[in-house]
Amino acid sequence: MSIAIEAHRPGARSLMIMVAGEAKMVIRDTAGLVIPLALPLLIMLMSASAAGEEVVANGRTVLEVFVLPLALTMVVATIGIINMPSFLAYYRRSGILRRLAVTPASAVMVLTAQVIVSAAQTVIGVAIAMTVAMIGFGAQLPVHLGAALAVFALAAAAMYALGMVVAAIAPTPNSAVAIGLIGFFAIGALGGMFGGRDALPEPLARIGELLPFGASIDALGAAWVGATLPLEALISMAVTIAAGTTIAATLFRWG
Repeated sequence: MSIAIEAHRPGARSLMIMVAGEAKMVIRDTAGLVIPLALPLLIMLMSASAAGEEVVANGRTVLEVFVLPLALTMVVATIGIINMPSFLAYYRRSGILRRLAVTPASAVMVLTAQVIVSAAQTVIGVAIAMTVAMIGFGAQLPVHLGAALAVFALAAAAMYALGMVVAAIAPTPNSAVAIGLIGFFAIGALGGMFGGRDALPEPLARIGELLPFGASIDALGAAWVGATLPLEALISMAVTIAAGTTIAATLFRWG
């Protein structure tokens, strides 16, 4: 007589334990913890005083229409394109993903836990930037707050999709950081991270508008002044999500 033993998949408690473990890993990575929070804040502080005095539209200033959207986009781009892929590449290189893939926990739980932790880090970065801007420089919330939140969620998904592509093609943690940095600075430079896109040649400025970094800034700026969201920017981020997810799913190796 044989006795069938039913295998149970890990539940919410197991996921929370894994999330706690991932959070400890992120906290121990000092550079990965501090840079996504400090760098956007530093850039915002360098521009906030002058930007907060120049009104653009609907009572909103350059600080709210450009500088804050830039800082918020930098937070999520740094975490999604640089931080998260480096952790996943480390887990693959060390064999953790391969071993988990044949257990009830599954490697997908690691990815889920990493997304949860990085999302929490993103929320902290956004909260810090918004608090400093509002208390220190009198910044106001977006006219269309719901639209701004939706745009930011779309931008975050686009950055995470790019990050998954980095994680899929990077053979080592160091290469993941290098590829992520190159990608981050490339889309950032074209999107206006080092100044307005007006200073770029027209073809490069146009490319910057269509990449997710510039698209995020444009869409958030529109939501801040209460304008109609630019359709091109929304399509750009949606295409990035679809293409990035497809490429990452095709190329990602668990071991």
